Amino acid sequence: MGHENLERSLGLYPTMMISMGAMIGSGIFVLPALGYKKAGPAVILAYVLAAIVVLPAALSKAEMATAIPESGGTYLYIDRALGPLFGIIAGIGAWFSLVFKSSFALVGLGAYLLLLVPVSQGQITYVALGLGVLVILLNVSGTKLTGRIQAVIVSLVLVGLVGYVINGSVIVEANRFTPFATHGGSGVITAAAFVFVSYAGVTKIASVAEEVKSPGKNLPRAMIGSITIMTLVYVSVVAAVVGLADSEILKHGGPNGSASLTPMTDGASALFGGAGVTIIAVIGVVALISMANAGLLSSSRFPLAMSRDNLLPPQLKLIDERFTTPRNAVLLTGAVLLLLIAYVPVIELAKLASAFQILVFAAVNAALIVFRVADPASYEPEFISPGYPYVQVFGILGSLGLLSQIGTIPILSAGGIIVGGTVIYLVYGRSRTNRKGAVGQLLRRRRGTNDDYSEDIMTGDTGDN
Repeated sequence: MGHENLERSLGLYPTMMISMGAMIGSGIFVLPALGYKKAGPAVILAYVLAAIVVLPAALSKAEMATAIPESGGTYLYIDRALGPLFGIIAGIGAWFSLVFKSSFALVGLGAYLLLLVPVSQGQITYVALGLGVLVILLNVSGTKLTGRIQAVIVSLVLVGLVGYVINGSVIVEANRFTPFATHGGSGVITAAAFVFVSYAGVTKIASVAEEVKSPGKNLPRAMIGSITIMTLVYVSVVAAVVGLADSEILKHGGPNGSASLTPMTDGASALFGGAGVTIIAVIGVVALISMANAGLLSSSRFPLAMSRDNLLPPQLKLIDERFTTPRNAVLLTGAVLLLLIAYVPVIELAKLASAFQILVFAAVNAALIVFRVADPASYEPEFISPGYPYVQVFGILGSLGLLSQIGTIPILSAGGIIVGGTVIYLVYGRSRTNRKGAVGQLLRRRRGTNDDYSEDIMTGDTGDN
């Protein structure tokens, strides 16, 4: 048995740590070498460009989160703005992107684990599966416990990264930065599309808004604070990676001549008194587990929210009475996580996660524009996104520009999510909901046909007048 309410147990610091923990894993410990292969040393600029494109969605989400401080995040905002069809497409897309990213983290940490223990390449998948089960159990056990553990882990990892940058700044080789943009501006844009998913965590905390104390203040502060800090961390650490590691190792040091999966340790042997490889490998394993944990925590709230809106089966909205967590939603998300670890290659996980996330971020900016234009009476955010609507239009165009550079298969996969979400809505959700969203309210108002229909945009409740 269970109920449907979650406890507000997360303060500002653990909320920021959930966001940063979701960003601090693969974005630093795996993706720099993949980006380097596309752009050379200019991969540093790719991280800056990705942050600039992410910022509008972060500001948009921060505003909408203070108006709708409930679990569901991206799904909830797009559903309430554009209606349940677009909502379920966005919810499933965001859910998959976060699960893909968490799977990517757990598989990617295997390369760092090989540097610490005598585990064969064939056993890495089993280790990742075991860690995946551990993360699932932790998320079932309680959000407050998860948040506390996340805060401790991320704080320790940040200390280690600061040490890495300070040590590295003394011995970096300047000639490793020339030529800087080896593939020109197009290479920087392509690399930005690949590392875009590094910043996905900045908006993940919106999906656990229902569990955040004083959400009107803490959510915007956590989002803006975490993206600012992590942009500085990314630029500093990636610059150190480029200055420390040999370019050929970064580009071809991975399995079968692919990009290195351990860029942080490729040039770390001279750091920390010669113990750099071991220390960074330990930090990498911990950080990647942390990212997977944060990803599962936030992604499991999407099926919870869609179930509450009758778009998915009601079993997914039940809250465990003992731990006050969405047990069934966590278990479903965890099952998909384990399947991805077992069967999907790590590089494809990274591409798919970025493609889905870019598409969803574009939709988030569109949702805010709809809310502002429709101006429903119940939309009362405590935080107002600056620069509207120019910031949001830039975010949409920037996202679509990066999506065009990600490759055919990821784009087709994103299209598959759209088709799948549409089918689920038509087969299951359409007959169970009568919501139209803010865009429907706007259209009815302009047609003068608002007489017999009412909807509380923020809750999705409908009724006849």
